[in-house]
Amino acid sequence: MNEILNNIPDQGWEILEQSRSRGWVLEPMAKSFMEMTGLDIPKFYLGSSSSRAGEFLKQCKSGVVAKCVSSQILHKTEYGAVRVGIHNQDQLKEAFRHFKLLPGFEEVLVEEMLSGVELLVGAKIDYQFGPVIVMGIGGTGVEVYKDTTIRMAPLKPGDVLSMVNSLIGKDIISGHRGQQGVDMDVLTRVLVQFSHTVMEMEDRIESIDLNPVICTPDRCVVADARIILASEE
Repeated sequence: MNEILNNIPDQGWEILEQSRSRGWVLEPMAKSFMEMTGLDIPKFYLGSSSSRAGEFLKQCKSGVVAKCVSSQILHKTEYGAVRVGIHNQDQLKEAFRHFKLLPGFEEVLVEEMLSGVELLVGAKIDYQFGPVIVMGIGGTGVEVYKDTTIRMAPLKPGDVLSMVNSLIGKDIISGHRGQQGVDMDVLTRVLVQFSHTVMEMEDRIESIDLNPVICTPDRCVVADARIILASEE
């Protein structure tokens, strides 16, 4: 992963500016933004061609996840706009057919399917205290465990260790029952980097939700990203 960046590149600011009228950033653009600021994202295909997506599928031994990209759909699960566990061309073509019927269809985001520890990483702007960083057990476990912790930005490496240790499910991160844990050096870099990015853009955003961030013994990958922009006064 890149060294910690001191500033958001011009292309990142352009993404936020282009999204102002919508009030939130489309997932492919949100992930591009995260990659520009030093975070890891999955391999992907973005477009409207199921045949080209099929070629991408052949490169992904573990299958793919397909998501509808639409300016009218912020919460994808409400519209059935996500298909996981796609392993063959028929499943992929069916996902494309379904997505093209959804409101405001633009493109399909097809990503490599990853497995690992699913974490929630997020940020909210507290109008009294400033940027707050949230971390916890993510994925479907968010609603089950409701296990999160918060710290003020920017984070230092010691803050990340403290956050992990305060979670009820910390053993999931450190490794349990023979499962490999998360690389704490990688997780620390991700959270510290993210917190500095949030500090720089705090006047432009309301919240950021990276859920899940899928962590393996050597990677932490932003598998979903949502950026809600600050409302214009």
